[in-house]
Order: sequence, then C-alpha cells, then structure tokens
Amino acid sequence: MAESLEKLSELTLGKPAVAAKPVYEQKLDKEGRAYATGKRKNAVARVWIKPGSGKVLVNDRAIEVYFARPVLRMLINQPFLVTNRVNQYDVVCTVVGGGLSGQAGAVRHGISKALTGFEPALRPALKSGGFLTRDSRVVERKKFGRAKARRSYQFSKR
Repeated sequence: MAESLEKLSELTLGKPAVAAKPVYEQKLDKEGRAYATGKRKNAVARVWIKPGSGKVLVNDRAIEVYFARPVLRMLINQPFLVTNRVNQYDVVCTVVGGGLSGQAGAVRHGISKALTGFEPALRPALKSGGFLTRDSRVVERKKFGRAKARRSYQFSKR
C-alpha cells in the first residue's frame, strides 16, 4: 500500500488483458489416428478414429453384433450425424465395465472427444449438442437399514 493512485485513469492501466479463446489443435498419433477416452456410469471406452468408410469395431466385433439393439447403435452414431461426418471415419474401440447402455454412452463420449481431436472445428457443434460433457450420474450405493439406496423396508405396526 506504499503507492497510491492519484488519477482514475491509472486504475485502468493495471487491468489485466482479456484472455483470448483457447486454440484447439489437431492431435494425432503416429498412425494418423485420433484417440480419446469416453466414460459413462461404470463403463470406460478407449476410442481411436481415422478416415475411412464408416466401419465401427467394438472389442474386435462389428457394432451390429456387439450392440444388437438399434437404439444403442443410433446413440453411438449421433456425433457423426450432428457433424455431417457419417461414413467418413473408421472407429476402433475397446469398452470395459458397466452394462450395454453405459458402454454405448461411453463410446459416444469417446467418439465425440476423438472427433474434436481430429477436427477441432467440430468442437462448437459437439459442445452445443452436449456430446463432450461427461454424464456424471452413477448408481447410488445401498445404505444399511434400507432395502435399496433409499427404499425402506415395509412398515408393519404389529
């Protein structure tokens, strides 16, 4: 507090400059693939994408075999539909943990993150669609003295 300001204009001189928006760069490995990790519930997906014909392999199996329900396949293809990149990238991913629904959500999250690594210009479209946000909802643990996480045992007066 040794220095004191004499004029109001001196206040604005010490004001820090407004930070510019971060510049996102393309991140590829030696083989020209973009890598990302997607998570949902207890499932974790490691996803690699590269330009190709739109083939999707999940744990070394075709997507039609691994995710038999059409709803799960539609969920996985959403990032490509939003960015108009259908059948332009080959996807190879490994998924562990959780059930099929959580695994499909993890693969979708991983594909979205990998797309931004391959084409940073797609980030605003994916961000506005909510594909880059990790869905943090997980199953609540069971408490003692309860039937489930919150459900009580049936009350009986006698």
